[in-house]
Amino acid sequence: MCLPEENKIDELLNYSSAKKEFFWREFTSLGLQKKLAQNLYYSNAVTIIDAKYPKQLLEIFDPPSVFFYQGDLSLSNYTTSLAIVGARQNSSYAVTVLERLLPEIISSGIVTLSGLAQGVDSLVHRLTLSHHGKTVAVIGTGIDVAYPNFNSALQQQIGKSCLLITEYGLGQAPKRYHFPARNRIIAGLCHTLLVVEARQRSGSLITANLALQENRNVLAVPGTITSPLSVGTNELLLAGAKPVLNAKHIIEEFYYT
Repeated sequence: MCLPEENKIDELLNYSSAKKEFFWREFTSLGLQKKLAQNLYYSNAVTIIDAKYPKQLLEIFDPPSVFFYQGDLSLSNYTTSLAIVGARQNSSYAVTVLERLLPEIISSGIVTLSGLAQGVDSLVHRLTLSHHGKTVAVIGTGIDVAYPNFNSALQQQIGKSCLLITEYGLGQAPKRYHFPARNRIIAGLCHTLLVVEARQRSGSLITANLALQENRNVLAVPGTITSPLSVGTNELLLAGAKPVLNAKHIIEEFYYT
């Protein structure tokens, strides 16, 4: 007669064996092969064991095991990559700041990186492209899904001329938890991160904290103390982030240190 402890061990072994059998059955199934073929029809894929997996991403906590991409993957390995994040409901101040900073940044050879969200993200990508620069967009949906919808043409353009990345398979709709997960990839791929505008509690500050944890440089644009959209950036400055008053303050992070 088995002791209770032995019964539990047997149950665990049987459960583990059943899980392995289920995994192998799913892994070798025609359904999975069909899904993989569909994803590879629309995009390329990189796994964490591939030689071309971005070295910066290997350094982060919980790097994606696989991601899908369209465009020039070499842009993910640039040491001159600047992530720029900010408010989704941005102010005209953010537009003025980006229009002033980005031309000189782009002409210096720096690659911009953002999340293709409404607001500052979209502005970064559009301005980079309009100044003939290179930009990387990390999205929180399947590569065939645009969120927000009005960014569909911009997303396609980035996938053709620059680099579009996602860890989600075809057809994956935007889920709330996708975006904090996406932010870790943005923080991981960049050399330096700039926060343009941010409320006191925002996704931009989550990305900044992730960047700090991954030992990336964090910069912030100061704003008026009366604006809710500058509370987050001003608090970052108070905590020790480098203030950005002109493009040279960003460029020196890449070329003069």
